[in-house]
Amino acid sequence: MVNRQTSSPRAASPAPKDSAVPSGAADGPGLPPPPAPPRGRRRPRLLAGLLVVAVLLVVGVRLTWSWLNPFAETTIDRSPPVLLQSIQNLSRFEAASGTFQVIVDLEKDAAFLPDAIKGSRTLFVGVGSVDAYVDFSRLASDALMVSADGETVTVRIPHAQLEKTNIDNRRSYVYAHERGLLDRVQEFMSSSPQNQQELYVLAEKKIAEAAAASDLRARADQNTRAMLEGMLKSLGFTTVIIQWSGEA
Repeated sequence: MVNRQTSSPRAASPAPKDSAVPSGAADGPGLPPPPAPPRGRRRPRLLAGLLVVAVLLVVGVRLTWSWLNPFAETTIDRSPPVLLQSIQNLSRFEAASGTFQVIVDLEKDAAFLPDAIKGSRTLFVGVGSVDAYVDFSRLASDALMVSADGETVTVRIPHAQLEKTNIDNRRSYVYAHERGLLDRVQEFMSSSPQNQQELYVLAEKKIAEAAAASDLRARADQNTRAMLEGMLKSLGFTTVIIQWSGEA
């Protein structure tokens, strides 16, 4: 007799708690990852960063070179204090001022040598001013006369004079300078720089001559007359007579 055993179905084992099925697996596919920022927005930031780095590198190199440069020069002014030598009282009226510009063309040639060998030519632009003034310290005792009624005053004053030419060093300069071969060698071997005193002296002389030939003194006389008339009339005089002493 054959004994038949019926096998009972196996009980399904419970799933472990740790192996949980993702929630998205039951519902469908998972959520998509967050979108990456557009590439167009990254370029301005990248360029700005590179620019900052480049500026920092340039500044750093310049600072390092200024600290380590063996050829750097430092200017130190060791001049002593200015000494006041004298003070002079002035009794003059600065009536007018003129500014002049002159071009000095100075050429030096050798007797038996061409200019390419020996000789020089310099073009110098000189700018200077000349002031015209009336010196009231030279007035005579009878230079001022008042009428009996006190209405008229007569003033006798000298004509205007010209001051010494004042060269403006900041605006005066050598425009061109040509030299021969021997002059170049001599200047190269010389320890002193080129002497420009002669150019300044010539420019000063030419400006003084131009000022004397101009109407600067006549303009100064007119300004002096206007000043005296306004001042004396403000003091109560109705008539002011100006007389000139000496040559114009």
